[in-house]
This record gives sequence, structure tokens and C-alpha cells, in this order.
Amino acid sequence: MLYLSDPYLRSADATVIAHTPEGGVVLDNALFYPKGGGQPGDSGRLDWIGGSLSIATTVKGEDGVPVLVPAEPAALPEIGMRVSQVLDWERRHKHMRMHTALHVLSVVIPLPVTGGQIEAGKGRLDFAMPEPLANPDAIENALNDIVDRDLLVGEDWVSQDFLAANPDLVKTLNVNPPKNGGEVRLVWIGEADHQIDLQPCGGTHVARTSEIGRLRLGKVTNKGKNNRRVTLHLD
Repeated sequence: MLYLSDPYLRSADATVIAHTPEGGVVLDNALFYPKGGGQPGDSGRLDWIGGSLSIATTVKGEDGVPVLVPAEPAALPEIGMRVSQVLDWERRHKHMRMHTALHVLSVVIPLPVTGGQIEAGKGRLDFAMPEPLANPDAIENALNDIVDRDLLVGEDWVSQDFLAANPDLVKTLNVNPPKNGGEVRLVWIGEADHQIDLQPCGGTHVARTSEIGRLRLGKVTNKGKNNRRVTLHLD
């Protein structure tokens, strides 16, 4: 999972190990993030000697293995062939910025999260929020204050037993935390005494909050009983 070990990697070589019945491509190492956790799948292209293939998105196949979905029907690189993965970096980086920004939003609005979605220029979280936001301007100012603090963003892997003993780390209701080989990935914002957030997450993030850039609070809409949707924009 190169997208987790180095989310800033823009290209990488790989070997084709399978084709799916739907026409997708499976590689032996994954640069492209597969759609999940509210974050879209990565796009880009595959290059090889004598050919190229545009990738529209990436999804999870059997056992969560990333499957690259071509933008249109085309000849696929043969199984066993070496290819170069080239990421649509501008789109991915916006996803990284927004995903990290939504973690910050969950800090500024400390309520259970009932859903979320990320796009290249905006994102949203749904909260178990019975009453409207009292002061949206104060929320926006608090978001940008955290951005300006330039806090470090990183990850740790912990056991499922650790997570079970610390259930308050799970902010998203009705969603199972991401697991890999019996371990759970925790994403944190801020080191030691400056830590402001720690929660399970399988997405890609920027390295520091300053990289998010200026944030603008969008609409807050009622999405049913005790549920409100808060939209956030990258300026």
C-alpha cells in the first residue's frame, strides 16, 4: 500500500498480476488509493513499453485489493508486464488536504460523525447535531487557527485490543475502523502535549496542517432528526 507508506509518491513501477472480469487492472503494489472511507479513488494513468492506459478511478476488489478502472475500454497491459503508475497528483493532493481538514472539523465540532464525503475542492461531515451551529464564524476561525498552527500529522498502528479498550477514539458511528493484518491505523494531529486529534482512518493526509490551506465553512443543512451536514471548502 504505497499510498499509505508514502502518500506524496507520484509515480511508481509495478507488475500486473491480474485482470478483473470487468476490465480492471491489479498490480503487485498499490500507488493508487482505492475508494473508501468517503475518499474517492485515485485517477491517473499506466505507461508501459508500447502502450498507455488512462485510469478513471480505483476501487477495492476481493480482500480489499486495489483495482484500477480504465477511463474507457482499451487494451490492458498483459499479466506479468512491468508498468509505470502515474498519479493525477493535483487531484490526490486536494483529497489529502480535504481529508485532513475534515479531521480538523471533527475537532472543532466535537460531536459523533454519522457520515462524510470528500471531493477535490470540498468535503462534508454529517454530525449527530440536534441544534444548529450557534456561531458559524467562530467555527471557521477555529478551523483556520488550527491550520495556522502548522501541527504535524502522522500515524501509528495499534492492536484491535487497544482500540477496543479505547472506544472513544472512534468518532464515526456505524463504520468499522480500517484494519490491516489485525492492526488498526490511527491518524494523529499534533505531537505529544500539542496533540488535538487521534482517530482510526485509512485515508491519505498531508504532513502538516498548514498544508491544508485556507478553509471556508459552507452550508449547514438539516439531514433528518438530530442530523446536520456541515460542508467545508478549500479556498
